Amino acid sequence: MNRVMLVGRLTIKPELRYTGSNLPYSRFSVAVNRTFTNSQGQREADFINVVVWRKQAENVCNFLDKGSLVSGEGRLQTSSYEVN
Repeated sequence: MNRVMLVGRLTIKPELRYTGSNLPYSRFSVAVNRTFTNSQGQREADFINVVVWRKQAENVCNFLDKGSLVSGEGRLQTSSYEVN
């Protein structure tokens, strides 16, 4: 089972974009605080890249802004690319 639940804050204001077939989507990242502190007593955060599609993308762009607290559930997927 590939299921992930995240709670964190948006790092940028999401922008609505469309695929070539006019399907709405948005890409953004969420800063998720770790539950423990480092050796200096500070909390660290992980920055998770997120993609939402269709109506969810429209809602995210209409109602959320940078710094908004969000929670989400989905699946984890890794990807790679080559830089020329």
